[in-house]
Amino acid sequence: MRFTIIHEIKGRMRIHVMQKRMTYEQADTLYYYLSNQTFIVSVKVRERTQDVTISYAGDRDALVDVLKGFSYEKTEVPEVFRQNSGRKLNDEYWQKLINKIVLRAGNKLFVPYQIRACIATVKAIKYIWQGVQTLAKGKVEVSVLDATAIGVSILRKDYDTAGSVMFLLGIGEILEEWTRKKSVDDLARSMSLHIEKVWLLKEGKQILVDASDIVPGDWIVVHMGNVIPFDGMVIEGEALVNQASMTGESLPVRKTIEGYVYAGTIVEEGELTICVKEVGGSGKFDKIVAMIEESEKLKSSLEGKAAHLADSLVPYTLLGTGLTYLLTRNTTKALSVLMVDFSCALKLAMPIAVLSAIREAGSYHVTVKGGKYLEAVAEADTIVFDKTGTLTKAQPIVADVISFNGHDTDELLRIAACLEEHFPHSMAKAVVDAARERNLTHEEMHSKVEYVVAHGISTMIEGKKAVIGSHHFVFEDEGCRIPKGMEERYHTLPNEYSHLYLAIENELAAVICIEDPLRQEAAAVIHSLKCAGIKKVVMMTGDSDRTAKVIAAKVGVDEYYSEVLPEDKARFIEREKAKGRKVIMIGDGINDSPALSAADVGIAISDGAEIAREIADVTIGANDLYEIVTLKAISNGLMKRIHKNYRFILGFNTGLIFLGVGGLIQPTTSALLHNASTLMISLKSMEELL
Repeated sequence: MRFTIIHEIKGRMRIHVMQKRMTYEQADTLYYYLSNQTFIVSVKVRERTQDVTISYAGDRDALVDVLKGFSYEKTEVPEVFRQNSGRKLNDEYWQKLINKIVLRAGNKLFVPYQIRACIATVKAIKYIWQGVQTLAKGKVEVSVLDATAIGVSILRKDYDTAGSVMFLLGIGEILEEWTRKKSVDDLARSMSLHIEKVWLLKEGKQILVDASDIVPGDWIVVHMGNVIPFDGMVIEGEALVNQASMTGESLPVRKTIEGYVYAGTIVEEGELTICVKEVGGSGKFDKIVAMIEESEKLKSSLEGKAAHLADSLVPYTLLGTGLTYLLTRNTTKALSVLMVDFSCALKLAMPIAVLSAIREAGSYHVTVKGGKYLEAVAEADTIVFDKTGTLTKAQPIVADVISFNGHDTDELLRIAACLEEHFPHSMAKAVVDAARERNLTHEEMHSKVEYVVAHGISTMIEGKKAVIGSHHFVFEDEGCRIPKGMEERYHTLPNEYSHLYLAIENELAAVICIEDPLRQEAAAVIHSLKCAGIKKVVMMTGDSDRTAKVIAAKVGVDEYYSEVLPEDKARFIEREKAKGRKVIMIGDGINDSPALSAADVGIAISDGAEIAREIADVTIGANDLYEIVTLKAISNGLMKRIHKNYRFILGFNTGLIFLGVGGLIQPTTSALLHNASTLMISLKSMEELL
């Protein structure tokens, strides 16, 4: 690639690409290529000017070499990346905005008044027709007010006022549509599938392969709690599938042999073997966008109140106009009331503020599925944390393997990894990673694996029953026992670790000690949340009381509960809500799903179980719990902005009405100031909160 360096400081370079024109596709290709370089921190590609700004950490010469080696033809970009790019959308609406402003200025400067009057009259027909249609439905809403203001101005031959009103209404419509569509698309992109590995069934064995290697006709196995990665036909198995992300159905659907399943849906219970029919994802993004746009989740109660208040104020504005005319017999003063309404600003500014906040949260790797959840986060006074993978690091490690049946610890770890690799949980991942680090291969040597939520795994290995899981599951549910002579070893297990129990033929075979390091920022995050308005912080875990007690003391929670089941978490949240509290639940596993669903706001960790992310109302990145504090700050800031907008709209427009009725300003000035203030407050609502 040919380029010139325009500006440069240490760690940052701005270049100009030497070519005639850069298309959207080329800009996306260049962005994808550069953003995938390990030493490049951030990239901005501006296709209009063909400039690229790059922030990097490392050697300058390496960056120059990377730029020189770039080629559009040689760079392969995933189709889903191109489909999900918002570059074309932003350019389209920016052009609409510029064109409208340029045309307005050109008309005012170069078009004769008589022609402008004709243009205004023709444009007015659309608004008047909308008002008539609203009245025909028996409603008196904002469109009626707009139609009346524009219609009266046309009748009075005040074409400049009518033109100004329509121009500002048009600008507002473009800004609202742009902000809403951008926010919806950003949200849809964050909800799109990001599945890298799938279980391929080949010659009777399950093999973990890259999702990109799958072709139509392949058989794949999807275990409980996992996302179905491709559209296909069920060949074997039975399961309850959550299809809410595609169809909006609230209840899971039972799928059996010859049933059809869709990519992006989730296996809630059971297991399916699927014959893949489609591997492309062209229609999935559009389906998600449609689902979001139709969903009432996007609307907060404050947005609904604003829209309702806006419509309810219209009759009073019309009544005020009539009374002013009757009392003063002055058409100009009556028009001053008509030209100023509260509803336009209320209906425009509130949704823009909410959607802008959702978009801003996305820039901090926080995905919010609707405005009402930001409102709920702002109102929340209680927060419940799951421990494992949430307050503790998402990547626990195996500290030790203690044998109880005399077998080699590597062999026992190999068996445990063979079972655990099928299910998404941070402790299971720790076991699988430990086996990989020790170069232990674990071929499939067991029968069908049964996963018992929040308890453990049960299967048959070489005709022997094998179970792995919690103390409660292995010793109480399964009735396993400690081998004779091993009681002392069992009672002296190290207390500082979490324990995973492996039993074969109802006898304890091994205890895997899991070290689950506390997140460095956990205590500071809890302190910050309390400063932001959270009054009660609770930790709930399936771990033993001794482990939970140590973690609770370190992070500073107000209450903690140990050895809890999924239903216990959900019941606790329901009790808190019954007391009038607004509750946030944060978790990452399949076992957290009931609690995430029960809470006013469920927050899932991005690399947790797919079903948790599906059910959750908000998803945060796995790297930093401070994103929860950021979410709280954005939510609090949004509520302050909305209430500030209310006060400004009511105060400013009331002042304009009094000035108009008092004869101090003309209707044209009233309309201009009113619409200018609406535009200003809408643009202000698009600004970042943090």
